Formats: sequence, C-alpha cells, structure tokens
Amino acid sequence: MKRLILLFFSLSWFTVPALAQLTLQESEEAFSRNNLLLLAEQYHIDAAKAAIIQAKIWELPYLSGELNAVNSQNNRLFDTGKTGQKTLAIQQLIYLGGKKRNEVEFAKSNAELAELQFEQLLLSLRYQLKQHFYSLYFNQKKIEHIASQASRVDTLLAAYSIQVAKANLPLKDLVRLQSLSLNLQNDLVALQNEVISETSSLSLLTGLQPPFTPTVDSASLEVAFRQGSRYAPEELVSQAQSANPEYLSYLRMIENQELYLSWQQSLAKPDLTAGLSYDQRGGAFNNQVNLTLGIPLPFWNPNKGNIKLAQAQLAQAQLQKDYRTQVLRRQINEAYQKWEKHHKQYAQFATTTAPLDLVYDAVVENFRKGNIPMMEFTDFMESYNQSMMQINEMRKQLIISRENLNQLVNANVFL
Repeated sequence: MKRLILLFFSLSWFTVPALAQLTLQESEEAFSRNNLLLLAEQYHIDAAKAAIIQAKIWELPYLSGELNAVNSQNNRLFDTGKTGQKTLAIQQLIYLGGKKRNEVEFAKSNAELAELQFEQLLLSLRYQLKQHFYSLYFNQKKIEHIASQASRVDTLLAAYSIQVAKANLPLKDLVRLQSLSLNLQNDLVALQNEVISETSSLSLLTGLQPPFTPTVDSASLEVAFRQGSRYAPEELVSQAQSANPEYLSYLRMIENQELYLSWQQSLAKPDLTAGLSYDQRGGAFNNQVNLTLGIPLPFWNPNKGNIKLAQAQLAQAQLQKDYRTQVLRRQINEAYQKWEKHHKQYAQFATTTAPLDLVYDAVVENFRKGNIPMMEFTDFMESYNQSMMQINEMRKQLIISRENLNQLVNANVFL
C-alpha cells in the first residue's frame, strides 16, 4: 500500500505540451491587421466619403443644336452656310433653395455615422477578443490542474487494479479511485471542448492559426483583480454618453435626419434652368442671340411624401435615442453590479482561501503516511479540484466583467 502511495506522489506533475505563446498585445495587433470584418467596414467609410464627392457634383451643361436638312425653296440639302439656317443652344440647371448645400451636409453626416459605426464595431470586436482571450487563458489553467490530477490518479488506479486483482487491497478503494478518475476525465473533456470553441473564436478574430496559448503576466493580472472603479455608476453613465460610439451614433442619427429633412424640403423648391441660344435666320433678327430661362411652376409640392417620410424618420430617431439612453444606463448599472459582486468575491477569496494549498499539502502528507483512508482522501480531492476550478472561474469572470465595463464606457475606469 505504501509503495503505491509513494509512487503516486513521486510522479512529476503532468505537463501540457508547449504551444506558441500569445500575449494580449500580440493578439490585438494581429486583430488590427487581419480581422476581415474590420477591414470590410473600412470600405464603408470610403464609400461614405465618395458620396460626399458625388454630392458636390453639379449637372452637366446641356448643349443642343438644329441644322437645316432640306431647303425646299432653293432645292438644297443641309443648307447651313451663310444663307442657310442653324440654331445652337446651351443650358445649365441652377439649384435653388440650398439643395446642393443640404445634400453635401447630409453626405458628410453619413460619413461621420460610418466612422462611428466603425468605432463601435472596433470596440465590440476588441471586447470579444479580450473575452475569448481570458476565457481561453483561464480554461487552460483549469486543464493544466485537472490534467495533472487525472494523470496521477490514473497511475495510482493502474497500480491499485493490479493489487486488487491479487486480493492485496479492497475493491471499494479501487471503485473510489475509478469514480474520482471518471469525474476528472469528464471535467477535462468539458474544458477541452470549451477550449476548442474559444480557440476557434480567437483565431477568427485575429487571423492567427492555432495551436496557440494565451500568456498573461501574473503580477499585472493580480493588480487588475484588486483595482477598484474610479467612478460611481452615475458618473460612468455620464462618461459613456460622451464616449460610447454606439450611443454617439444615435445622437448623430438625429442630426443626420434633421439634415435629411432640410434636404427634402429644399428639393420641393423649383430649380432654374438658364442658357443662351443662337438662331441664324429663324428669329426676328438674323444671327439672333437669346437668353433662355425656365422654371417649374410650383402649383403643388412635388416632394410632399419624402418630406413626411423624413419627418417620421426624425421622430423615430429621437425616440430611439431616448430608448438607447435607458439601455445604456441599464447596461452600465448591470455591468457595474456584476463587476462589484466579482470584485468583492475575489477580495473575500484572497483572505479566506489563502491556506488552501497548505491544507492540500497536509492532506497529501497524511495520506502518504497512511493516516487518512481512501474514502476521505478521494472526497477531499474532489472538493479540492472543484475549489481550484471555481477559483479560476471566479478570476475569469472578474477580469471579463472589468473589460465589459471598460467597453461600455469606452475608457479605463479602474485605478
């Protein structure tokens, strides 16, 4: 019996095969270079800026002419000489009512909206990146612990099986070990499935090909765990209303719809068509040059429907902004409460569970000496493993809740 126990505790810790190390900074740099959604959204900005150029372009001048084809009086064809007949005219559409100015301002507003949407996408994807990065990091920490325990238990289980077959040890101890091993393997498989999913998501965001493993400076992480918020929830809401790109896009959408309404109202005003015409012999005088002017008669509003549409969209944008204000406040309060809960839990863990490793060492030593029966030892191992899993999960949730609050406010709110 003692030989088996010594064999169990003389084994080296199980080590996970070394993978390429990936820091958070490296993953963010790869994300900026390779993320296809981000690259595609940049073309949306380029398209919006191209629309500004297009909005500034006026209609081209219109040139027309009339040439004599048959002179029946003198029996001539194409009589366009000095004694013949021809006319030329050139016309230009002149926009009235500020149409072009309003169209250009609306196009500029669309470009600003596109930039805010890009910032929102960048902020959202960067938060997803950090979420997957830290989830993968802490899940791999769990795997390292569970895999090492599973390896040692399986080795002990193999040795116990031999001794039970020889009737040197009771079968119940073997069953207890088998149960412990099965629980560890189930936990390991579940974690490995999570790691596969997290790795795939991180690879898609960064464009990097697995396998890789996140690495974090433990000292910096410990500092982040202990940092408190610099602002109260109401201050965070106020700050978010001036920095959160999604919220700012709703504010800008109101301005955008106001500009669109102004543009549609100006489109209801008639435009002037001005030009010059030359008539060789068909007018009151030979070689006559005339000024031409034309304007539609505004007997009705030709853009009434579009104006009503713009008014409805403006009212909708104002209500959407009010709703978004409520949503942002709720999101920040909820995110703050979650972070505060995890932060308090971590502070309690730091003071009450510090002796956990010491207890583990003491139990192991007593089991090695034969002072603790198998049932008590396996019960402790299950509790210890669950505690280690929960500690890593608590750390993961704390750092993710912190990043969520930073993402909503679009600033580092911790000190």
